[in-house]
Amino acid sequence: MITACDCKLIRKYDNETVCIEPWGENALRVRVTCNAEFTGNEWALLDLPAKLISQVTIKHDKDESTLTNGKITAAVKDTGVIAFTNQKGEVLLKEHWERLSDKPSKALFTLGRSFRAISGDSFKITQRFCSNDNEKIFGMGQYQHNYFDHKGCSLELAQRNSQVTVPFYISNLGYGFLWNNPAIGKVIFGKNGTEWVSESSKQIDYWITAGDNPNEIEQTYMNAVGKAPVMPDFAMGFWQCKLRYRTQDELMAVARKHKSLGLPIDVIVADFFHWTQQGEYKFDPEDWPDVEGMCKELKEMNIKLMVSVWPTVDFRSENFKEMFENGFLARVERGLRVNMFILGNQLFFDPTHPGAREYVWQKCKENYWDKGVSLFWLDVAEPEYNDYDFGNFRYHIGSNLEVGNIYPVLYSKTFYDGMKSEGIENPLNLVRSAWAGSARYGALLWSGDIDCTFESFRRQIKAGLSVILAGIPWWTTDIGGFHGADINDPDFKELLLRWFAYAVFCPVFRLHGYRLPFGEVGPDEIGSGADNEVWSYGEEAFEIMKKYLFMRERLRPYITEQMNLTAETGTPVMRPLFYDFPEDAATWDIDDTYMFGPDILVAPVTEKNTACRNVYLPADHSWKDAWTGKEHSGGNYINVNAPIDIIPVFLKDGANINIIGV
Repeated sequence: MITACDCKLIRKYDNETVCIEPWGENALRVRVTCNAEFTGNEWALLDLPAKLISQVTIKHDKDESTLTNGKITAAVKDTGVIAFTNQKGEVLLKEHWERLSDKPSKALFTLGRSFRAISGDSFKITQRFCSNDNEKIFGMGQYQHNYFDHKGCSLELAQRNSQVTVPFYISNLGYGFLWNNPAIGKVIFGKNGTEWVSESSKQIDYWITAGDNPNEIEQTYMNAVGKAPVMPDFAMGFWQCKLRYRTQDELMAVARKHKSLGLPIDVIVADFFHWTQQGEYKFDPEDWPDVEGMCKELKEMNIKLMVSVWPTVDFRSENFKEMFENGFLARVERGLRVNMFILGNQLFFDPTHPGAREYVWQKCKENYWDKGVSLFWLDVAEPEYNDYDFGNFRYHIGSNLEVGNIYPVLYSKTFYDGMKSEGIENPLNLVRSAWAGSARYGALLWSGDIDCTFESFRRQIKAGLSVILAGIPWWTTDIGGFHGADINDPDFKELLLRWFAYAVFCPVFRLHGYRLPFGEVGPDEIGSGADNEVWSYGEEAFEIMKKYLFMRERLRPYITEQMNLTAETGTPVMRPLFYDFPEDAATWDIDDTYMFGPDILVAPVTEKNTACRNVYLPADHSWKDAWTGKEHSGGNYINVNAPIDIIPVFLKDGANINIIGV
């Protein structure tokens, strides 16, 4: 039986209930359960005001009911099949039911959605949709593979170091789709069908919108899950860090040298193991004897201090007993209760517990914030289990299998709420993982502990564009990569310079890495690693990086304008070519060139030992080479010179942006 109630379309059949309702302009939320009622969890979605709902129309025919919200219509057959069309009547997405084939001889019996009981009211859930051979799929978060178009890919829906699942995609068919379920699972975008799987869940829950172009789709999605705040001015400058500044003296020497050389710097980072113990959230006074004095001097130099915070709480921590007794620590379903072991045994704090969030913030406030620390680096945010046995962990709000992907959202919320309570209007914190909705908590994502290779560099460009489309507009990488680079290696210097130039045209410009030679350390110590400052790589490299430091400074007014639009509309600063030029079919196949705001086209050099590259310039526009001033017509590939100190950059339609300072 299909009925309408409060602008919702509801179908009940046997023990299954389907609910389709408007959720934002031109958008619908679909939930299906085999339990007595829906959970009431909104997960990534905001409770949107009525003004963001288009005019809703519900119709009933003899074998089908439809709900139309603006440009999108859901049709539900009496047989249970759900399909979505746009305002032109074009099919966007349709469930895949083999038993309802129009070929009566077919023996297969596959349901478009299925619930396999696990225990209690939880199920292993599968949702199947038909495939379209002409479809391209973009977004879904940050995956370390070589594909920008995810059609044909199988993606794990789980957080790992450098893998960030944010299950929203934009289709070239004119719709956006969010799998609004934080359960561990997978999605297969196969040629013969799409299949979403959640290993443990109480209901199917997804959101879909139709739009005339990617920008419209993205903005509708960001309205539904929450936009990033206005990016603070300091965040658009240069961020300096390395594996670890081991002492206060090491960090301050770098800050002072930047200033003495007249180099731009806005943020410097005290990374991991500056603390007395994991889970104590405070500087070791032996190596950091005057935190307040350090922060005061940095403030006088207009430099923000960021400190690393891990979610790990060592059994030896002074806070362990209290956190354990109050239920603030993650649990295990079987075996020894240890989540991670690095220089000891640790459990993760549980940000799904409101009391745990408040407790951790209060410790960080007392030991960091009140002493002058401005920013937090929320590392190990997946969280990074020593053994990714996802079924063996449990949080306050449920099993990891059912809710695990929401961990990084609530980790960011811990510090966002804390900083808001201290009067910070637009909190921002660096974090190593995210999920849908993270942006609204000031999450600045970085791409994790990646390799220092050209192959890795190429992957980050695709991964960054993907996760930004998935709704995380603040994104950055470790310039040069994190693992495995010797500062004396000429090949690495080449990679570093190419990456440094690319990072100028990223939302955040940040130098970091674990550099070799590492030096000698004891068995229970974490060393500093080799130097990783702009002057650490020789005079030639220094002059090139210095040039790019000042290029970023010249771009700051432009970046500020674009970041304000991101906060207002949800449109990301960094986006693929098809986002701005969807009518140009060639742009949908390009994954190594992108737009930085509406006026700057960037084409990073990602091949070793090359001094040129081909660049596609979108049709129906003119493009000026920012370095030479030469004009080019769009709709063509051109070959451009790109020596080691040049990144190909083009300005659209005579845009007046002084990039090179001439």
